[in-house]
Amino acid sequence: MGSGTRPQVIAIEEHYLDEDVDAKVNKQAGGGEDTRKRLLDLGELRLREMDEAGIDIQVLSHCPPGAQAFDKDEAIVRAQGVNNRLYDVVQARPDRFAAFASLPTRNPDACPDELERCVKELGFKGAMIHGLTDGKFHDLPEFWPIFAKAEELDVPIYIHPGRPHPAVIEAYYKEYAEKYRSILSAGWGFTVETATAGLRLVLSGVLDKHPDVKIILGHMGEGLPFLLWRINHSFSKLFRPGGDDIQFRDLFCKHFYITTSGNFSNPALLCSVMEMGVDRILFSVDWPYVENAPGTDWMEGIPLSEEDKAKIYNGNAKKLLRM
Repeated sequence: MGSGTRPQVIAIEEHYLDEDVDAKVNKQAGGGEDTRKRLLDLGELRLREMDEAGIDIQVLSHCPPGAQAFDKDEAIVRAQGVNNRLYDVVQARPDRFAAFASLPTRNPDACPDELERCVKELGFKGAMIHGLTDGKFHDLPEFWPIFAKAEELDVPIYIHPGRPHPAVIEAYYKEYAEKYRSILSAGWGFTVETATAGLRLVLSGVLDKHPDVKIILGHMGEGLPFLLWRINHSFSKLFRPGGDDIQFRDLFCKHFYITTSGNFSNPALLCSVMEMGVDRILFSVDWPYVENAPGTDWMEGIPLSEEDKAKIYNGNAKKLLRM
């Protein structure tokens, strides 16, 4: 596929909204009404906007909170329903859609089995986890079985932003949140929360215990590539249980991949390429929170070789997600 001289375009952080989740959170999952309309659309409107921007395939993932909305007692059945319905969508248009699983993280013990079911039976490409679960980051040991199963299945876990912790909102943002709502989301809060999640994963030891785990961060790595030298220098070395020292940068660049979602910046891209290498960067838009066309228009002119562009457009996704 692909159009004209453009290679095939695979976008891997593209969201949708399941009606069951929408009802659970009182129809607030989708943001504004126009955005919510697009999130709920898994047919004509979505495909038309993909075609207009030259996007061949979307890897669909549930917008926050996904199956994380469901209480522990209902999590398993309701999460299965979310993922089964997404499977039906992909099966209807396998030439245009693939999928990340939504996991019931409020019942961590149920997550490995659901991830395995989604990968082995439904053909999903990994899973996406949003923000915090009941105020907890997912590097805590109770969530490590998720990463163990992802390693076993050789699929990535996409760490996606969620709303900041209420205590953080109170301490950092409350004076500005009413006037500048985006300070809690894409304007700042999402980045701080998700960069912290990525940093904590490196520090937690889960990557030592599961040395083949693959993690994806969106939005050009949530700023971490830009800060990587300083973080690495500040931590100097990380002591590992086996007695070896390893640099923070080494662990980050071994385990993490990043996407272009909602951050179409040449300086940010070039910084990320220089820190991590072009093989670690995948194209995405963050539709419908961000329009498709600015993403593909920007990619046309990025200051990289055609070979490197093709890797970002599709090659890295095909390798990581085995598409």
